[in-house]
Amino acid sequence: MYTGRRYTALVFFKWTLRKTLWMFLIAAIPTVLYALGWHFLSLPWQPLALLGTALAFSVGFKNNASYGRLWEARQIYGAIINDSRSFAFTLRDTLGGKEDKTVHMMFYRHFAWLTALRFQLREFRPWENTKNRSNKNFSEGNFSIPEWESHVEDELKHYLNEDELKYILSKKNKSTQLIALQSESLGKLKKEGILSDIEWLELQKCITRLIDDQGKAERIKNFPYPRNFETVMTFLMYIFIFLLPFGLLKEYEALGKGTFLEGYTIWFNIPFTALIAWAFHILDTIGESSVNPFEGNPNDVPITQISRMLEIDLKDMLDDKNLPEPLAAQNNILM
Repeated sequence: MYTGRRYTALVFFKWTLRKTLWMFLIAAIPTVLYALGWHFLSLPWQPLALLGTALAFSVGFKNNASYGRLWEARQIYGAIINDSRSFAFTLRDTLGGKEDKTVHMMFYRHFAWLTALRFQLREFRPWENTKNRSNKNFSEGNFSIPEWESHVEDELKHYLNEDELKYILSKKNKSTQLIALQSESLGKLKKEGILSDIEWLELQKCITRLIDDQGKAERIKNFPYPRNFETVMTFLMYIFIFLLPFGLLKEYEALGKGTFLEGYTIWFNIPFTALIAWAFHILDTIGESSVNPFEGNPNDVPITQISRMLEIDLKDMLDDKNLPEPLAAQNNILM
């Protein structure tokens, strides 16, 4: 998550540099050929205007859908924050309090769940964008994805005993199995008479809400923005960008007729066509960079930071003095 007031012009320029150069090249080739006498290259602008209108609606639809997915992802992690806190203090006050070993064990198992979930949500999917060249170039030296620089087993060993760690590492969906262990522990406490039926029911409701939150996050992670919409819009984008300079050749040539700029205004086609093409393409790129809100881009939900913040909050509930440090932003970016 980017935490600055706004991206600087330099950052934006570096992020889009390669594509911007392509826009100038696409605009320059037909302009140069037209200036050399290839006037047959000119196309009427009206069909391009219709295509541009359709493309603008498509880009707007995609960006609206992208923001919807991003906002839903943030709401899911907001629910994880609230449900984790309510589970923690209900568990603490229902069982033996801050010094109880079972409370500590289940608190640390919850930290393991938060850890396993964030590692699961950071796994790469073929439709995601973190490995695109422009995003990789931008990330180098600006930020790093913690889940890509460590292993889940190394993180989980800080929270689980040896037997539980071995058991969880043998499972495919580690976060689900950690919630199942929590439920199993609550069931044993109920059978032993440590928890009353009402207390067990309230804690089970907390467990159910947490697994609901996990399922919602997994749905967004594993169900991409529909590829048919994305494919059609990409084709339309490339067709529009390629044809745009051909449709504006006569317009820019006629711009200077009867003035001292006559014969020179054709060259305006290069920067202004590139600017229009860049505007459409960058709006699409911004939507694409937000459509997968857990992958690890600068505009995504900062699930690593949220998990660390929750660990601090819950350890504070136990009066733990060895609180971990909050995660600091890297160049105004929280992961």
